[in-house]
Amino acid sequence: MDALGKRVTDFQLVPSRGGCFELTVDGELIHSKLKTGVFPDEEALAARLAAMPVT
Repeated sequence: MDALGKRVTDFQLVPSRGGCFELTVDGELIHSKLKTGVFPDEEALAARLAAMPVT
């Protein structure tokens, strides 16, 4: 995640209930624990974020 530190300029945590964990980037849903039933793999998530174009 250190490599992403230069690209991530802002983030927001939104409190929820029921084990919700969803990650969106620029309005695009990247991972949903509600849909998959699992938390994302950190390495896979970091790779996916690193592959996204810089906006």
